[in-house]
Amino acid sequence: MKIVKFSRDGSTGQGLLDGDRIEMIGPWVEGDPADVPFDLSRRLDQSLDALRQGVSETIALSSVRLAPPIDPRAKILCVGMNYRDHVSEIKLDVAETPTFFQRYADSLVADGEPVLRPGISETFDYEGEIAIIIGKGGRHIPLEDALGHVGGYSCFMDGSVRQYQRHSLTAGKNFHRSGSMGPWIVPAAAMTTGNPLLQTRLNGEVMQSARAEQLIFDIPHIIEYCSRFTPLRPGDVIATGTPGGVGSRREPPLWMKPGDRIEVEIEGIGILANPVEDED
Repeated sequence: MKIVKFSRDGSTGQGLLDGDRIEMIGPWVEGDPADVPFDLSRRLDQSLDALRQGVSETIALSSVRLAPPIDPRAKILCVGMNYRDHVSEIKLDVAETPTFFQRYADSLVADGEPVLRPGISETFDYEGEIAIIIGKGGRHIPLEDALGHVGGYSCFMDGSVRQYQRHSLTAGKNFHRSGSMGPWIVPAAAMTTGNPLLQTRLNGEVMQSARAEQLIFDIPHIIEYCSRFTPLRPGDVIATGTPGGVGSRREPPLWMKPGDRIEVEIEGIGILANPVEDED
């Protein structure tokens, strides 16, 4: 079972995806998915039976357009330099604490939607990541309790404009519609492995491949550290970092360009796939 946010004819809905059918939870809400609350992402600590009590209708997946599975009120926090092979390829020492930056919701698109290479730079790079969605909020969360605060998992493509990242991490990581998240959220209780394989493919060729056990700071440490400086709330998203193999560190550099297809596949979650287009 997967948790989805979607749109149709100017309205937004949410529900539980099973195969090609969606059990819609609650009513259609007029408005763009970027503006409509994603209540299910804030209820990941509830059982599927409890969520199903709100089923209003069953619809075909093919009849809707998936949206990024993000609540508009959610924080989107990203961990940098969190795989040893990536730290090595960018020639930095392993840090003693996690490094964080923030992404804006409007910098992310859904599965199947184009990610946009900005017109002012060709240095458009890929970063495949495992995203966690907070199910139980808290502040100063003890390390031993941290994993219990994970409500679900999703795929994340942290598209980066390296030319701008050199002088502004915020700018380089937040170009409009430069990244993606989805296609859905898999509840933590439904994950089939605690050590999923992450692969990023560009035009079908594997660029990045690593298991979660290769994280420098694992998920409990990320949550424990993050909750020191900000209250974590249900629905908040944390992208956990990218493995080695990014395009900027290849010889010659390998940048995403119009006509490309970028895929992030995570074992137990699914495939997040996006075409690449130029920004108008």
